[in-house]
Amino acid sequence: MAAPMELFCWAGGWGLPSVDPDCLAVLTYARFTGAPLKVHRVTSPWRSPSGHLPALRTRDEGTISKAQHIITHLRKQKYNADYDLSATQSADALAFVSLLEEKLLPVLIHTFWVDAKNYVEHTRKWYAETIPFPLNFFLPNAMHKRQLERLQLLWGDDYMEDEEKLEKELYREARECLTLLSQRLGSQKFFFGDSPASLDALVFSRLAPLLKAKLPNGKLQQHLKSLQNLCNYCTSILSLYFPWDGGDPLTGAPRSAGTDGSEAEEDPHKWRNQLLSVLVGLAAMLGYAFLSGIVSIQRGSVGPAGRQPIALEEEEEEEE
Repeated sequence: MAAPMELFCWAGGWGLPSVDPDCLAVLTYARFTGAPLKVHRVTSPWRSPSGHLPALRTRDEGTISKAQHIITHLRKQKYNADYDLSATQSADALAFVSLLEEKLLPVLIHTFWVDAKNYVEHTRKWYAETIPFPLNFFLPNAMHKRQLERLQLLWGDDYMEDEEKLEKELYREARECLTLLSQRLGSQKFFFGDSPASLDALVFSRLAPLLKAKLPNGKLQQHLKSLQNLCNYCTSILSLYFPWDGGDPLTGAPRSAGTDGSEAEEDPHKWRNQLLSVLVGLAAMLGYAFLSGIVSIQRGSVGPAGRQPIALEEEEEEEE
């Protein structure tokens, strides 16, 4: 039997199988199609074979990064959630995907990563508590910087000129986007009837974190919670496709992974990551010691009493 594909994604929290929207989109699509994935929910991109999350390790094509590329690969493996869509429905799906990426995604990035109150009290707090030491000291800040760069690309160069005016306008467009999604869904179980499509995976991955996160500043969240059918839609997908995956995976016992899409909580690179953590911590302590003057390298010949200066380089060799 061929080895299953392995998916590396961010760990779960806030009652979701993964807190990262891109990882959540891939997980949801895989559940919709029954793709046989061995899933590693990890707490650092360094634990991914590509250094990015999500990442799919395949037998024939190596490691694939980016959510859309992973979903495209699953389709090539005949795990296609859009197989039964008509030409008109496929066109509608593409239109809504464009709407989500243009109108909703930038505001979601702003909500979680730019809004000062939300970022400090919720987003950075969760990642700093979840990412292992000592990576938790600098990875959240690096992620924050990347999200700011991503937002500037989406909003354009005018973003910094009149940020308050632009923010107000884009939040209004995001609320309109949510309202349109609510109207399109209506009373249906999924956007195209009783069976989920790739659009459902994308919509769920964008709405569920906004719905479930405990944000101190929830301007857009309040509007989403007023659209009851979208709230029921997210809750239904969670209960149908992730009945045992909610909550914080770090508090539960590790589960073994099978080839039927079940999650694996074990760390696939445990010893490597422990060694990296020790080395990074040691380097940080040595750097601090040098900069503060606690440790210095003395040069000179042996003193008259036969005393020799401590050879730091030899100590480092002994440490290794």
